[in-house]
Parts: sequence; structure tokens; C-alpha cells
Amino acid sequence: MKKIEAIIRPHMLDAVRKALGDRISGMSITEIKGFGRQRGHSEVYRGNEYRIDFVPKIRMDIICKDGDVDALIQILMDSARTGKVGDGKIFVYDVAQAVRVRTGERGADVI
Repeated sequence: MKKIEAIIRPHMLDAVRKALGDRISGMSITEIKGFGRQRGHSEVYRGNEYRIDFVPKIRMDIICKDGDVDALIQILMDSARTGKVGDGKIFVYDVAQAVRVRTGERGADVI
């Protein structure tokens, strides 16, 4: 099993979710703030300029079978890409074990 962690722009969430469709059985979403290479940006509000050091993003966590990783990554890239700096990142981690709390089931059957 693998965990795919995708950091994307907040306004791309609906497009990404629709693109994933029934390819996944579930996901977790977290609203986060951070910065990458762009190091934030400046905005003008009521004539005053403000420095935004931490940019709002969405973190998606998806647990999937090993064989689904490449297809899901491609879907995420295609649906979240705007072509501009700040589109996000995708990370893939090994999942050593998964347990369903309600039944005690373990392994890939949990996902």
C-alpha cells in the first residue's frame, strides 16, 4: 500500500476530486498554509500593501494499492496543473500497515 500526499491550490480541489472519480475509495483533505519557491506574495488591500508569507493550500491524503499509484499521480497532475508557480507537489510514502478500527481488519482490504 502507498500513501499519496498532494499539496494543491484550494480552487483546484473540485476539479481534482471530479477527475479522481471512483478511482479511489476515499481521501482526507486538510487546509494548510505554507510556502515553496515563491516565498509568499504581496497583496494590496484598501491602499495598503501586505506581505502574505504563508499561502493557503489543500493537502490531500489518499491511501491506495501499489499498482494504482502511477495512474493516480497522473490524474492529480493533469487536473491540478495551471502551469504557474505554486501548483503544488505530490509525495508518495510506503504504508506499513492499515487497520480498520470498527472491525479490526488489517492490510489492503481496509482501503
